[in-house]
Amino acid sequence: MIKPREPNGVEPQFSEDDIQRQEFGPRGVPGAPDPVKMTPQREKKQPKDVDPGHTA
Repeated sequence: MIKPREPNGVEPQFSEDDIQRQEFGPRGVPGAPDPVKMTPQREKKQPKDVDPGHTA
């Protein structure tokens, strides 16, 4: 049986990382909370208004 492939330009609903996170947890411990937090320095650098740009 052939597995249907995603068409070009369309990403799957879940990435391989998402699937692994569901199975093994964020740090390899199932059911453990995700300890990753955005640092204040990184939050300052994160743009508040994201302009996707122009396609033309």
